[in-house]
Amino acid sequence: MKAARSGPRPLGYHLGTALATYLGSLGALPLLRNGSLPWKPALEARAAELARDVQVADPKKLAAALEREVRARTDRFLSGIEAYRGHPYRRALTDPPAVWAEGTTRLLDYGPPEGRPVLVAPSLINRAYVLDLVEGRSLLRHLSVRGFRPLLVDWGKPGDVERGFDLDAYIAGRLERALDAALEITHEAPLVLGYCMGGDLALALSTRRPRDVAALALLATPWDFHAERPEQARALAALMAPLWPFIDQAGEMPVDLLQILFAGLDPYLSLRKFQGFAALEPSSADAEAFVALEDWANDGVPLAAPVAHACMTGWYGRNDTAHGEWRVAGRAVDPAAVASPALVIVPERDRIVPPKSALALAHAIPGAKLVTTGLGHIGMIVGARAPAEVWTPLATWLASIPGRKARQKA
Repeated sequence: MKAARSGPRPLGYHLGTALATYLGSLGALPLLRNGSLPWKPALEARAAELARDVQVADPKKLAAALEREVRARTDRFLSGIEAYRGHPYRRALTDPPAVWAEGTTRLLDYGPPEGRPVLVAPSLINRAYVLDLVEGRSLLRHLSVRGFRPLLVDWGKPGDVERGFDLDAYIAGRLERALDAALEITHEAPLVLGYCMGGDLALALSTRRPRDVAALALLATPWDFHAERPEQARALAALMAPLWPFIDQAGEMPVDLLQILFAGLDPYLSLRKFQGFAALEPSSADAEAFVALEDWANDGVPLAAPVAHACMTGWYGRNDTAHGEWRVAGRAVDPAAVASPALVIVPERDRIVPPKSALALAHAIPGAKLVTTGLGHIGMIVGARAPAEVWTPLATWLASIPGRKARQKA
């Protein structure tokens, strides 16, 4: 019998959010009655209509109906979590062979050997296999079928060495040596593809090694961290201040803390999705897809402490990237210095990377082709519409780039 899952992570946070939300609904009723409940300006008209309905309703019946609804939603939420934790699905895909490794980092070869090489840089925060989630929902296997040879940089969980890494060590060290391995294996300058934070790493790589990068494709890549909701970005950086001593002592930002930060972008997402999951037939394709994605989301890795400082304080707090202050090994990362053809794909429903943040990068890279999609941050990679709206345009663009032999070593 397969062991029950421990997620959604952190479980206590999600349960506490549900409890606070539902109990808050009960506590808000008296405030709604006396007109002291504050509302956002955009909701004032609907709030006024609701207040009128409350005033004419029977108080006891309304309170009873509200309590029944709170109990029903709580039951659906808990039932959804229980159904997820006991679901029989387990990821069956196995990793392709590693053609290079250093520390906890591997370079996975999706073949075929004769295909155009595509060096793929995922985020340091989440596991790389979101790009190869399940059969039929794998961007990397789609590219392989289209005649490319994806070489995935699987960062792995930071070990003793990686916990001391900063972005310089990851980019000027590990990623450049992965590029060297790709050049040696394929004898061809690879197309470079970056997703989310991995796009920032890929961008820095392309400006440091322009002669070894045939083209640059960036998916949902943040750049201007203050383009939308700058107060929220600065608040996030400020929130981290009292936590740094603990993170520095541990050498890493824990997974559960990262999960809480992501959950803060949409605090009620967990409530909505697990209530919805409770209504699905467990054996259905939709239920299995939900579990596959949720398993990946809960299978995160910690972030090395120096990288966490750079991202939270430098990127979110000061907006170093957009201000031209982000440097890798002493050299500024300047999108205007990208010398190769570039493609930027921006999902318009992205809650993790605000669209304007990614659009700023498209405008900063000379001659970059911009593709927008109505999908979200994760949906653009594994959603049902991803093959038509993202995978195919990406593969078509990559195929249009002329091949280039690797430079001979001096």
